[in-house]
Amino acid sequence: MASKGKEPAVQKDTASTNPRGIPYAPFVDKVEDYITSREDVQSTLRSFQEMISKYQFMELNLQRRISGLKDKMPDIQKTLETVKFLKTRTGESDPIETTFELNDTLYAKASIPPTDEVYLWLGANVMLAYPIDGAETLLVSKLSAAKQSYSNCEEDLDFLREQITTMEVAIARVYNWDVVQKRKEKADEEQKGKKAEDGDGQPNG
Repeated sequence: MASKGKEPAVQKDTASTNPRGIPYAPFVDKVEDYITSREDVQSTLRSFQEMISKYQFMELNLQRRISGLKDKMPDIQKTLETVKFLKTRTGESDPIETTFELNDTLYAKASIPPTDEVYLWLGANVMLAYPIDGAETLLVSKLSAAKQSYSNCEEDLDFLREQITTMEVAIARVYNWDVVQKRKEKADEEQKGKKAEDGDGQPNG
């Protein structure tokens, strides 16, 4: 019967996390530190595989988030540059003749006079008016936050890949330990059987 004296590896080593709260994978140096008998092997392997699945799920979500940020940051940068340009125009400047996008294939001409107010899309079909300085401050803040989020996602993605590799190594070590234990048990059984046969073959008296 399996001993209850040792905690499973998954519970033992995953208390610490990275800055975003993703837990470290348990590093299995000596399998004997986590498994006391072969009865513990299958439950430990299942726990390790569940952790890999969770890491892979987080990895997929991060990849999607990174993709979204890659699309979002250039838009914010372009809007910020436009606001900065409008900020340089004084009341004596001539109107700007330009075109703006209505949808993917439709553009319209516009005449833009000097202005101290702009309208920004905030998402979810919400547009608000901001003074030029306020719009610039907001966009600088949003761009900085997006860049920081992108950096964090990249860091977390590398971290997750390291944890997945650590878990795969742990699974391999537990599996190999189990194979070695099977061979030892088989060898012990054969040795016992051989001794029993030798004992039966000896004459009595």
